[in-house]
Amino acid sequence: MSKAPGAPKIARLSDLYAVAYRIEADAVERYQLLSAQMEVHNNPELAGIFRDLARAEGIHRDEIRRLAGEAGIDAVAHADRVPTWRQGESPEEVDAGAAHYLMTPWHALQLVLAGEQRAFAFFTSVSKTAKDAQIRRVAQELAAEEAEHVELVHRLLRQHPAAPASWSSDLDPPLAQD
Repeated sequence: MSKAPGAPKIARLSDLYAVAYRIEADAVERYQLLSAQMEVHNNPELAGIFRDLARAEGIHRDEIRRLAGEAGIDAVAHADRVPTWRQGESPEEVDAGAAHYLMTPWHALQLVLAGEQRAFAFFTSVSKTAKDAQIRRVAQELAAEEAEHVELVHRLLRQHPAAPASWSSDLDPPLAQD
């Protein structure tokens, strides 16, 4: 069972697979939403970054489905029934409210990093608190994969400098559409 705040109960291996699947599926949906928003705001560089992230998370989601195999296929098949996070969003979902139409790749990667770190912390928590050895082992594997994602984001951040303080200045901001 996880003691992570707001986390769904994990009592069986199938629960862990279902929750892991839902975490990745939620991340895919959020990245697709942010990609579409960046397209609307004519920020094609970020639209592409978020589209690539959605594709990568989709691969991870599908890998979890494959790993679930017979142990959790029923739960994964019905992952839409996994209890929602009591505090709103699953760990890997980036904060859509923190997105800005003028943000830079550095800003986007900061949001991504926070999500990957939350997912790592979640799976680490499960691995430390689970009573079942198989749940602990799989949670450790999932945590290790999230740790790799954290390191990847750190490498990407080194390629994108922090934005200047004036990054959000726009002399002609968009108007709300009714």
